[in-house]
Amino acid sequence: MTTNTRTAMAATATPTPWTEVDSPLGPLLLTADPATGALASLSVPGQKGGRTVQDGWRRDPALFRETEEQLAAYLAGELKEFQLEFSTNGSEFRERVWAALDDVPYGATTTYGAIAARIGAPRAAVRAVGGAIGANPLLVVRPCHRVIGADGSLTGYAGGLDRKVRLLTLEGSL
Repeated sequence: MTTNTRTAMAATATPTPWTEVDSPLGPLLLTADPATGALASLSVPGQKGGRTVQDGWRRDPALFRETEEQLAAYLAGELKEFQLEFSTNGSEFRERVWAALDDVPYGATTTYGAIAARIGAPRAAVRAVGGAIGANPLLVVRPCHRVIGADGSLTGYAGGLDRKVRLLTLEGSL
């Protein structure tokens, strides 16, 4: 494919909808799948691998109203389970790991090894599971903050350990 073709394709592609929502965790950047309108990412400032607004994106706060309401209720301690449509794009392995995160209940924690076992991966896959969890594009709503080290330590969180502590405290896990 030539550069001109790529440029022409990018110019005709549907722009990514986005909005920013204020929260106790800092401003949250939300993006949606342009084709479906489903939530595609939730990023926080300074997030490892987080998204930033790109040229050509389309600000559309109305599209995210339900997400914003559910986030506010969750962060106020009034909502325990999100009921949102997600649209993520990861490898089959990452999608299996992310789906396993959805099964970790509010107020509970699990380990990387338990997630590996849940998806049928060998114990040796724990690092790969950690990488998939670290690449979770839906912080907060897909609860990667509920995954801790086998020794109970609060290991890595792409949004920062201070936010992980805050979320686990909110849920009563700490």
